[in-house]
Amino acid sequence: MASSMSLSFSSSLLSSALLRPEPMPKSKPHPPNSFIVPSAVAGAVSDKKRHWKEGEYPGLSHHSIPGSSKKTPLKNLKKKLDRKNAAKAWVSTVTETLSDCILKKQWLQALQVFEMLREQPFYQPKEGTYMKLLVLLGKSGQPHRARQLFDEMVEEGCEPTPELYTALLAAYCRNNLIDDAFSTLNQMKTLPRCQPDVFTYSTLIKACVDASRFDLVESLYEEMDERLITPNTVTQNIVLSGYGKAGKFDQMEKVLSGMLESSACKPDVWTMNTILSVFGNKGQIDMMERWYEKFRNFGIEPETRSFNILIGAYGKKRMYDKMSSVMEYMRKLQFPWTTSTYNNVIEAFADVGDVKHMEYTFDQMRAEGMKADTKTFCCLINGYANAGLFHKVISTAQLAAKFEIPENTSFYNAVIFACAKAEDLMEMERVFNRMKDKQCPPNELTFSIMVDAYRKEGMNDKIYYLEQLQQELLNNGCLPSQ
Repeated sequence: MASSMSLSFSSSLLSSALLRPEPMPKSKPHPPNSFIVPSAVAGAVSDKKRHWKEGEYPGLSHHSIPGSSKKTPLKNLKKKLDRKNAAKAWVSTVTETLSDCILKKQWLQALQVFEMLREQPFYQPKEGTYMKLLVLLGKSGQPHRARQLFDEMVEEGCEPTPELYTALLAAYCRNNLIDDAFSTLNQMKTLPRCQPDVFTYSTLIKACVDASRFDLVESLYEEMDERLITPNTVTQNIVLSGYGKAGKFDQMEKVLSGMLESSACKPDVWTMNTILSVFGNKGQIDMMERWYEKFRNFGIEPETRSFNILIGAYGKKRMYDKMSSVMEYMRKLQFPWTTSTYNNVIEAFADVGDVKHMEYTFDQMRAEGMKADTKTFCCLINGYANAGLFHKVISTAQLAAKFEIPENTSFYNAVIFACAKAEDLMEMERVFNRMKDKQCPPNELTFSIMVDAYRKEGMNDKIYYLEQLQQELLNNGCLPSQ
């Protein structure tokens, strides 16, 4: 290929006026297809030779004479273009495969495809690709692989950004590795172009809130103030949720009062949803309804998620009349019923083993063309388990596979719970092994369900094995919370 391009280049040189052959004396004829290069020009060509890399200098041959060989360059050029197009098509196909793996949260397959792409000299990974992989690894309980990928990215010359560092920090936060997250924050602070921003601090604050490390939350607030970084509404909503879940209602109201007085981070509908969720999940219906009215008086209008929170809270307390009233109110205001709406209703009936109404709601969901998700099937499986209908658990799991429902940790936990409920410990172990084979990380709930099942049968050796495995995953930072 290099020779074809060289011939083409030298031909273009020879066609210029400077490299035209000198008139040949009649007394000394030259053989066909040969010519004489003037000494001055030859010297010039020789001087320029050093600018070419080895193998690139076009040189001079009989092919260099204009008109002596026209087809070879075109033919070779076409081959080169064909190879380029084939390479581009290959990259496009494999890139689509990578995107599909990321979309399906298949982290191991995504890394394998990405490694295949990186080995190609014509593929240059972009910042967005690294970002998606870091986020995927964090969500999949693989923070150490996220760190490895980040280090490889830097070694290959891709300059890190605050966003990429924040994605790495988030991977640690998602897996309760707060010390590593703080270490990443300190590293960012030493790099002029990677200074932490409000999103970095919000991510770390959320991890501290989830771990009930409210002392660290206060220190992070002070650090933000020193760096003139103003907490935004998202940051405050995170802290509100944390205080609420921890039952620290005084602190929660203090933060909320500060938001009402602030001009930079006014409460929004997410604030409303956060407060409604806090009281709704705790079953404090009166407080939930009271705050709902307060937010309406503040001028904050509810959205579909707000109504879904109300429906879920009423469902858990078996207040079916109020649950139905909210659904009718949504129809009246032309708010669409979503998958979450149906999931909340299905869950309400599943919790009490009311299979009749659970199945009716699921059938209505499908009749309206609403797509079921993983939570839908988790609720159905739990409902059948609570009703003692284990054969329907199996058929529901098969239906989930038919619909290509992602089998995440929650899904496996639902099936493991059903097996434990049916006292089928052998099947429970098979499901747990399949979970590990699918690279789906167990969480605290997984171990809790299985340990309780073994304890009822006095299987202490099994309990010991699970405790050792749980500790190992915890030490490696691969044990996500519930």
